[in-house]
Amino acid sequence: MNNNIVNRNDAKKLLLLASLTGKIMLKNGAETYRVEDTIERICKSRMNIKYADAFVTPTGIFVSLEYEEEMMTYLIRVKNIKIDLNKIDLVNQFSRDFVNSNMSPSEGIDKLKKINKIKNYSSKTKVLFGSLACAFFSLLFGGTIMDFLSTYIISLIVLITINKIDKFKMTFFLNNFIGASLASFLSLASTTIGFGENMDIIIIGSIMALVPGVAITNAIRDTISGDFISGLSRGMEAVFSALAIAFGVGFVLNIYFKGMI
Repeated sequence: MNNNIVNRNDAKKLLLLASLTGKIMLKNGAETYRVEDTIERICKSRMNIKYADAFVTPTGIFVSLEYEEEMMTYLIRVKNIKIDLNKIDLVNQFSRDFVNSNMSPSEGIDKLKKINKIKNYSSKTKVLFGSLACAFFSLLFGGTIMDFLSTYIISLIVLITINKIDKFKMTFFLNNFIGASLASFLSLASTTIGFGENMDIIIIGSIMALVPGVAITNAIRDTISGDFISGLSRGMEAVFSALAIAFGVGFVLNIYFKGMI
């Protein structure tokens, strides 16, 4: 098995391969320490790479390696992070296959591009089942069957609205504020007309799709792993997401209890 990099061009492709691997993992919700470890393992799997290191933040990847006393560095900016655990799993398996074989960097890049093109669930599927999950949360919090139905319909409207406004490239804070405000307003309307029974339970269930659970989890895991910059930035993202939700709900309830709606 020949695990050597034979020329400078192959070294550059290995650098690109490692960077692309990290980008796919990071933009689909992987923790930064896991991304760094994967990148370094890929680079160091080739015997004549004397040095390789990676520095990953939630919005960028820096990778450097040394080949025949020449340092090469690659920078990738990562935007629009989403959650796709299937792609993370596929990339993890790919990295193991690459490290334990004589696969060339060019072959590896081709495989990564195919993984990156794999389509996730459609927007309709996400909205339908996301709303269903929110509705079951209302039952978990002690709601009735009418609260369940109200939460499902409201969550459906909220998620469709958020998908629509995503096209305007607004900040996550504004998206969450609008979603939480809409959920609160529709919950009030539901109980006012007598369809829903418990306004508080319907509101809580309807905003569950907005709660930044993955961001909080990754912030804790990154911090525990010693990646304090990533942990802090993800933690702040989670805090501001939660604040946006709280402001959205509070804004509507404040107007309601003052008799303005």
